[in-house]
Amino acid sequence: MAESTKSAKLIIDGKEYELPIYTPTAGPDVIDIRKLYAQADVFTYDPGFTSTAACDSTITFIDGEEGVLLHRGYPIDQLAGKSHYLEVCYLLLYGELPSPAELEDFEHRVTNHTMLHEQMMNFFRGFRRDAHPMAVMVGVVGAMSAFYHDSTDITDEWQREVASIRLIAKMPTIAAMAYKYTVGQPFVYPRNDLDYASNFLRMCFAVPAEEYVVDPILSRAMDRIFTLHADHEQNASTSTVRLASSSGANPFACIAAGIACLWGPAHGGANQACLEMLKEIGTPDKIPEYIARAKDKNDPFRLMGFGHRVYKNFDPRATVMKESADEVLELLGVENNPILQVAKELEKQALEDPYFTEKKLFPNVDFYSGIILEAMGFPTSMFTPIFALSRTVGWISQWKEMIADPQNKIGRPRQLYLGETKRDYVDIENR
Repeated sequence: MAESTKSAKLIIDGKEYELPIYTPTAGPDVIDIRKLYAQADVFTYDPGFTSTAACDSTITFIDGEEGVLLHRGYPIDQLAGKSHYLEVCYLLLYGELPSPAELEDFEHRVTNHTMLHEQMMNFFRGFRRDAHPMAVMVGVVGAMSAFYHDSTDITDEWQREVASIRLIAKMPTIAAMAYKYTVGQPFVYPRNDLDYASNFLRMCFAVPAEEYVVDPILSRAMDRIFTLHADHEQNASTSTVRLASSSGANPFACIAAGIACLWGPAHGGANQACLEMLKEIGTPDKIPEYIARAKDKNDPFRLMGFGHRVYKNFDPRATVMKESADEVLELLGVENNPILQVAKELEKQALEDPYFTEKKLFPNVDFYSGIILEAMGFPTSMFTPIFALSRTVGWISQWKEMIADPQNKIGRPRQLYLGETKRDYVDIENR
């Protein structure tokens, strides 16, 4: 815990209270209000917790005004450009970049935990064929606690480590099987001779009738999508994982809770919403009409995939993602895909329009990731499961950090109660 070097004075009903202020290594100062209720009998009011620090953390830092995203101090563009997903996983989990021997050991442990318990196949078959893959993932990940009893004791550091590796290793298998189930194809088992991203693509698109060879450009693009979504500080799903884990719930239940939260269209479904918008636009010639609608405050239409809730300048992940998008589209082509034609032309016209550039409404990571996944052949229903797969390591890192924090206590937000005051029950015959 940081040490307080200054304080803030708060006056309530003429009485003065002194609250400690903590200075982080980066970002705004934080006022400690933990004793405010006990001393002054008042709560703070902050819907959405947008001005509240619920924890201290050493994992990820975001400066939305400057467009900065750091993992353990390393800029995201450097990690996405020079590193790869499993190395970033190691960094998030353990705090430092691995040595060659450490990375080799970590990759070996992940690779050798990719298979699922064979009885878990019965869970997939219990779902309807048209079930959303996210529904399948919530159920299957939550059910892992029924199969892996040797990694559910959160007080045991080794069991926490085993659970972490299992979740990172098995999530691509679960996501790929959820996809295969919904399209009526047989499951494809993982292969230990492939890298993390290539293995996932093969499990999604290979069929028994022919050999499937992963294109390295697609594998690299997939790896970048994983890397750029690995963690994003205290967002809604991460906060959900932390809140669930504060009760002492097992790690599989906590990650399932994170997946359920990510399912929301305002969170993990943003790239799916972006592709649905592109389909609504339909053809490049209609783009000026939709841009005009986006500028009209009285029109409910909004350009999805532009701007960001956190980043008020530009999304630092988007630059790297655009490089991958250009590489993938060059490889696969856009000539025969009207959705991708609309995306490329919309990007061009929006970046040339002063309305968007002055308001800093640049294409974000969701815009480009949606384009890439569409070009690869993923249906929009798989966009959020891929996001969940990517974010699993961030959830686990935050979970492990919270469990090891001596200040950890069960989450219990307060409320501003506006309901009825006490009143007496009236017998039904007198109402």
